[in-house]
Amino acid sequence: MITQESRFDIVMRRTATILSVVIITFGLIAASTGILLSIYYEAASGRAYQSLKMITEEIQYGWLFRKAHHIAGNGIIVAALIQIVVMFLGRKFTKTWYTAWVSGIFLTLAVIGLSWTSMILGWDQVGFWRFNIELGTIEAIPFVGQQLREILTGGSGVSTLTVQRLYTIHSYILSTAAIVLSVVHLVSVLWVEKQVSSPKELVQGVGASVAES
Repeated sequence: MITQESRFDIVMRRTATILSVVIITFGLIAASTGILLSIYYEAASGRAYQSLKMITEEIQYGWLFRKAHHIAGNGIIVAALIQIVVMFLGRKFTKTWYTAWVSGIFLTLAVIGLSWTSMILGWDQVGFWRFNIELGTIEAIPFVGQQLREILTGGSGVSTLTVQRLYTIHSYILSTAAIVLSVVHLVSVLWVEKQVSSPKELVQGVGASVAES
């Protein structure tokens, strides 16, 4: 039996689709500006701050690329969190919907991870001390805390090796995961849209045939 969608379902579905496009747009901005910033960025404790300062003050439009990268990253988190709620409210409980919803959750976590790993990359006082405080929290995790701390820092303290490791995690591992998840998420949301639209078109076609007869 084919049923018509409620107005609420239509609004939720279209909002989720729009948010998916917003997320992928922010993702492209973040990725492209990140590539441009990486050309001049130096992943070293003594050079990270100076390289970012040079990008901001000496490179043409460098300040704009940094600002766009920051805004796009935060924009993805905000849009993704809103979309998780929107998709839950307009839930369809199909395999495609589950794929879209779960990939959206993992995408949000990946982008939050990108934001977290970037805190030390600027090598400023705020990021340095915040990272040290959060390392203490990580170290307090039972069984694996000490190992996680050593993986992140590369040793006993925060140094150039720490910056290099977090830069690798930020620029390659989490960025790749975020790109893959954003594509999977967008395709899944569009597929949900197609699945819902097809029965609607069928209902309209049947109605038109009945009217003609």
